Amino acid sequence: MKKIQTWPLLAASILASIGGVAAFVFLFVLDFNIYWLILSPIIFALYQWPAVYFYWLWKKKKRT
Repeated sequence: MKKIQTWPLLAASILASIGGVAAFVFLFVLDFNIYWLILSPIIFALYQWPAVYFYWLWKKKKRT
């Protein structure tokens, strides 16, 4: 059976996580008010979703 290389998925998840944090800081922290304080956990989770998806794919491929 051919071994599948999984490191690109792990690298993609790390880059997506860094990108999500950077986008969150750039868009919301620089102009912060009470509404962003209330909504920030939801917005941060939405920006981290691609990283979670790539990490899930990496774990799934690594098991096989």
